[in-house]
Amino acid sequence: MEKNETLVKEFLLLGFTNHPEFQVLLFMVFLCIHIITIMGNMGLIALIWMNSHLHTPMYFFLGNLALADACISTILSPRMLANIITHNEMISLSECMIQFDFFGFNVTTECLILAARAYDRYVAICKPLLYPVVMTNRLCSELTIFSYVIGFLHSTLHVGLLLRLCFCHSNNIYHFYCDIMPLYKISCTDPSVNILMVFIFAGSIQVFTVLSILISYTCILFAILKKKSQKGRSKAFSTCGAHLFSVSLLFGSLAFMYVVPASLQVGNQDMMNSLFYSIIIPMLNLFIYSLRNKEVIGALRTILKQIVLPK
Repeated sequence: MEKNETLVKEFLLLGFTNHPEFQVLLFMVFLCIHIITIMGNMGLIALIWMNSHLHTPMYFFLGNLALADACISTILSPRMLANIITHNEMISLSECMIQFDFFGFNVTTECLILAARAYDRYVAICKPLLYPVVMTNRLCSELTIFSYVIGFLHSTLHVGLLLRLCFCHSNNIYHFYCDIMPLYKISCTDPSVNILMVFIFAGSIQVFTVLSILISYTCILFAILKKKSQKGRSKAFSTCGAHLFSVSLLFGSLAFMYVVPASLQVGNQDMMNSLFYSIIIPMLNLFIYSLRNKEVIGALRTILKQIVLPK
């Protein structure tokens, strides 16, 4: 009974409290990023839905990627902004679990959607004649449903394992949201099983998705090199290079956070990695996958003309 009375039921999110002089600047920067991410990704989803020319597998996966990015930003940014401006860093254990559950669900789903999108690009570029036969609506739906189901099961598994832990003595989480690694650090129950499960399942998902993306883009690269047109090669290299840059940022930061042993991470490195994949990358994806796409820009211009100059 005495032990139960010392159990922690609330946590302090102390991610940005070490530098109070920068809190106003941080609030403005993160607010702008959040607004751009939400408006841009939700606008992209609406654009894909409204324009029939974008009803293709490529943009179907792009719409789901935009939805995952918007959800990640919605889950994390409002609470973080409120903590910065109100200086009320308290979060209950149940809120903590729910926040991580939805966050883990969307991050895992996004990784698998990226793999599905890479496969779609492989079929489109390397096997263009078979593309309508292979990338059917049914296959696209199955790949998307698979991504959401695995995302749900993966996040729920880790939340379930969190329930076996007890938190006492310290309730300080040196992070800007409830992530499992900072929670393990303040657990007074041995989290070795939890850490092993993270390494196995998160590592397996990352290895599967990274290999799928690398194999797809390697095949695409060889197909591009066979092109006789220098202009076509330059355009394809530019597009694939931008996609791989975004993917490497996401998977690199995720690997350092969940796969690399904590003993090899220095200082606030885990929080900086988290900033990349949870706040910065959802905004970068908007520019890399959408605003550099001529079909998306063309569809946007058409919609704007219809609004400004209605018939």
